Amino acid sequence: MTDQPGYSLGELSRLTGAKLVGDANLRVQRVATLADAAPGSISFLANRHYRRYLSSTRATAVILAPVDLDDCPTAALVTDNPYLVFAKVAQLLAPPEQPQAGIHETAVVHPEARLGEGVSIGPYVVIEAHAQLEDRVAVGAGSYIGSHARIGADSRIAPLVSIGARVVIGARAIIHSGAVIGADGFGFANDRGRWVKVPQLGSVRLGDDVEVGANTCIDRGALGDTIIEDGVKIDNLVQVGHNVRIGAGTAVAGLTAFAGSSTIGRHCMIGGSSAIAGHLTIADNVTITGMTGVSRSIREPGVYSASPLMQPYQEWRKNTVRSGQLDAMYRRLRDLEAELAEMKARLEGQR
Repeated sequence: MTDQPGYSLGELSRLTGAKLVGDANLRVQRVATLADAAPGSISFLANRHYRRYLSSTRATAVILAPVDLDDCPTAALVTDNPYLVFAKVAQLLAPPEQPQAGIHETAVVHPEARLGEGVSIGPYVVIEAHAQLEDRVAVGAGSYIGSHARIGADSRIAPLVSIGARVVIGARAIIHSGAVIGADGFGFANDRGRWVKVPQLGSVRLGDDVEVGANTCIDRGALGDTIIEDGVKIDNLVQVGHNVRIGAGTAVAGLTAFAGSSTIGRHCMIGGSSAIAGHLTIADNVTITGMTGVSRSIREPGVYSASPLMQPYQEWRKNTVRSGQLDAMYRRLRDLEAELAEMKARLEGQR
């Protein structure tokens, strides 16, 4: 490394493992799209839709796959996984701002809370009794940490997050604004038309390296805990019901909902606006495409879909009307098949 800003392409090649084609001494200071890049920028090509911008890019270098190298007018970092290398380069060129250690004068920290070294507590944060924040945890303005909650080292809690009592969050977590972790699960028993609340006595446990998006809710368990394993990534506006378990390395896109007591395997990918029914199991390495409703367990790895494709309005309207006639059409077809079978039997009897 030198005192000059940014990184040389040689340094980025060594740090990411990508093959360098071009001048190792060229330096880049920022990341940008192919279309918007200027000298001093590094861009990437991971989606064929953007290949048309490659020949005219002004980037100093481009991260791309071997198949695209011949058409690249600049220096290149060549890799079989351009998006992954881009992620690593972006982390190097745009590292997160490190919060300043200390407790803001407006924060309310219970004297029996335990704070590790180098913690950062923002304005109007409330930390209840016996809560434990390990070293270098940062809590943004207006967030709430309940009693006996525990947050692992180097975790980042954004402003306006609510973490309930006894919730456990592992190391290096990122919790975005508006998230609520440890609210009551949705549990009610019906007494002749009157709903009786079922106490939610469990909690929530998040593993290491978990990220939870803005305004996502993860409910506490009714008896046992709701469990989010290591490395799970959850997008914005996701609902995770009580006693759900999401396996390590699974990624969940926005607006997805998990009903209570569902179990999701490891290394799954759940597309946006999907709905997972309660008390079912999804195997490891399952991909569920967006807007899929999962009403029964999935026992085998693979890709699963259950949503209609977009179509022109007039076609959609006709098909929607016809779908309402399926039962009548089925009955007519059944009757026709019976008539044909009867006619065939008569003809064979006349031979």
